[in-house]
Amino acid sequence: MIDVRPFDGLAHRDHGWLNTRYHFSFSDYHDPARMGWGKLRVWNDDIIASKAGFPAHPHNDMEIITFVRTGAITHKDSMGNTGRTGAGDVQVMSAGTGVVHAEYNLEDEDTTLFQIWILPDHAGEPPDWGMREFPRGDRAGKWVILASGEPEQDKALPIRSDARVMAAKLSKGESVTYQADSWRHQYLVSASGRIRVNGQEAAPKDGVAITEEKTITVEALDDAEIVMVDAR
Repeated sequence: MIDVRPFDGLAHRDHGWLNTRYHFSFSDYHDPARMGWGKLRVWNDDIIASKAGFPAHPHNDMEIITFVRTGAITHKDSMGNTGRTGAGDVQVMSAGTGVVHAEYNLEDEDTTLFQIWILPDHAGEPPDWGMREFPRGDRAGKWVILASGEPEQDKALPIRSDARVMAAKLSKGESVTYQADSWRHQYLVSASGRIRVNGQEAAPKDGVAITEEKTITVEALDDAEIVMVDAR
């Protein structure tokens, strides 16, 4: 099953400093039909204005992955961590028993990012945070795993869920294939460029919800950068 969810049909909020689209129910947006996709709970497409951001606020028992598309995000949390994550790179926060954090765009330009939340397999573990550079050239024409519940095997940032977050950068006419378990759930977005997924076309930033597929083939109809979550 493949369900293409057009970007223009996603819930939209413009707060001035934050212009965002919600792929799933979030904040004041509630749709019983879009409460998540398997263990994937949140996928927000955020544009954060220069010198603005999310002030300190709490979370618990959630795996929060930030994929920065342009600009950069600067993180600070109650564990004492600080860090700047630039375009193409990723940060992961395991909220665990509780953490307070702030995320600001301190750059002179807008920052665009995907904010992805995945439910953990177990609640009540200590919080954690980390970030890593992922050069875009390393994922040219292939999937690179960015975050994983099996980080040593996948050489990725650790998350506490049976899930993977991955990305690929394709030139027009290229394709990548992913072998999936048909009982799992995949959700895929092209940050830029039109794509075709198992024969179904999707525009840039459309959501593509997938399940019951053993082979997922993504063809680039334009130059494209793709991010996908595979979760229970």
